[in-house]
This record gives sequence, structure tokens and C-alpha cells, in this order.
Amino acid sequence: MVAREIMGKVKAPKKNANCRDIAMKLLSQEYSSLPVVDDEGYVVGIISEFDILKALRAGKQLESLTAGDVMTNNPLCVDEEVTVEKLIDFMTEKHLMRVPVVRDGRLVGSISRSNILDSLVSVEFKESFWILRG
Repeated sequence: MVAREIMGKVKAPKKNANCRDIAMKLLSQEYSSLPVVDDEGYVVGIISEFDILKALRAGKQLESLTAGDVMTNNPLCVDEEVTVEKLIDFMTEKHLMRVPVVRDGRLVGSISRSNILDSLVSVEFKESFWILRG
């Protein structure tokens, strides 16, 4: 199994996206971080809840900031053809919750730890667990 088979879709802001809008997206609890892309779709950064919190703690107004102002540059990404085994090793070694998936440097998706876990746990186990617990 490879990354492209289990990755999820992700909407990525551009560097000029407003931080308040990004914070609202992060508050949807669908994501804890988002990749930031340029006009051609290349991943140029990542913006997380921590980045937003640091800006707020520094007294900045989110409305006056862009993703480019607070993002982490040169984020770790994985190729869509990386195996799940290598992905697990990479994410656990780097303590990553989520990682952008790229094809030739362009964003094609995102993988979280729960995406990986879900792909490896059989449906039968999930069903029997709930039956036993119910």
C-alpha cells in the first residue's frame, strides 16, 4: 500500500491567504495544520495551530497577517508513491501528526496518523470491537 491510496483531500491556502480565515478553517477541527502552496501548487510552507497561537501570543492581529507571515517554510512532505511502512517510520521518527503528499513537488493530498491507522485496521475488527463493547 502506498500514500496515494490512503491520502485524504486537503484545501491549501496560498501564501497571501488571511490568517484569520486559516484559523477559522483550523477551528473546524478537520485539520490541525494546512500546507501552504504557491500559484503552481508547489508546497512552500505549512501553517499550524501553533503558528497561529504564537502570532496571537506576540500580540499580532490575525486580520493583518498572511499565511506567509507565520508559516513554517520548507515543510516535510512525502511522495505519493512512498509505502505505508516507510510513511509510518517517517512520521513516528519526526513526531508528525499530518504530512502533505506531493507529486513532483505539487500538493496532491494529505495523510494523518488516523488515515494510516484506519487503512491498517480491518473492518471486521472495528465491527467486532463495537459489538463486544455494545
